Amino acid sequence: MKKTIKVLAAAMTIVFILLSGCGGKASHGGAPAIVDGVVYFGSENSYLYAIDIQTGQEKWRFKTGDHVFSTPAIADGVVYFGSLDRTLYAVDGDTGRKIWNFETEGKVFAAPVIVDGVGYIGSDGKKSSDKHLYAVKLQTGQEMWSFETQGGILSRPAIADGIVYVGSEDGHLYAVDGQTGTEQWRFRTEGRVWFAGPVIAGGMVYFGSRDQNLYAVDIETGQEKWRFETDGEVGDKPAIAGGMVYVGSSDGYLYAVDLEMGQLKWRFKTGAKVHTSPSIGDGIAIFGSHDGRMYAVDAETGGDRWRVSVSDPVESPLYFPT
Repeated sequence: MKKTIKVLAAAMTIVFILLSGCGGKASHGGAPAIVDGVVYFGSENSYLYAIDIQTGQEKWRFKTGDHVFSTPAIADGVVYFGSLDRTLYAVDGDTGRKIWNFETEGKVFAAPVIVDGVGYIGSDGKKSSDKHLYAVKLQTGQEMWSFETQGGILSRPAIADGIVYVGSEDGHLYAVDGQTGTEQWRFRTEGRVWFAGPVIAGGMVYFGSRDQNLYAVDIETGQEKWRFETDGEVGDKPAIAGGMVYVGSSDGYLYAVDLEMGQLKWRFKTGAKVHTSPSIGDGIAIFGSHDGRMYAVDAETGGDRWRVSVSDPVESPLYFPT
């Protein structure tokens, strides 16, 4: 865990220093990704950056037509990410050279989830009619199928056993066949399912909604097992570890909830809304708050371990691909 914290701190420093010098700002909802000693991250100045984590030197930058709010996804040396210019990009991880791009009619906020040579992404159709989930072939960048919802898709989908799970601003979580794009079931909440992407564990899908609830839904039937109510919007995806679900809320708390029963174990108060997905490792939960701090708390008890102040609201922890 100490090594992870050092890498986390080094990468955060690199991101803040670079962006302060180029007029950019770290993206909302999009965490940097670290692969083979390189940090990849997007910015509101429309660039995706690749930075050597040891030296802090820029390897390359790739210009898009709008903000990059997407956490990069990396597979076989290729970086896949979305931009608000309504495009999914595939870029060579070593050189930053564009391999292909896939255009939608709506803004692409989230990174694709990649399985078996296919990338699944959503489109935000607030200013267009495009409210689709897309399946894109990674080899060619060609569309395999699209599935229409009635609201924008802002979060990253999840996939298990060939079924894609994705939330929409129409208030539903959808289960869609990954090969055909056929709907399997839908689950309705009372609020928009926006940046709070789903997480799958033990035959259940866990996700949050702007109706202030964290949900546990059976992935086979689409039936609710339990819901846990907070006092604010659940604005980012939960994290699961050690039999508990960890999730932040705009009420300023990080919550730890029992995975099986949906009962509160503990909650930790910050000074502002918590719209980050926590990172869990070696008994520590690391997360950020809009109060301008990053926190580390004991994952079992919720006890305060340390906190670090930064200049801006913290909207994403680092993401370490596995």
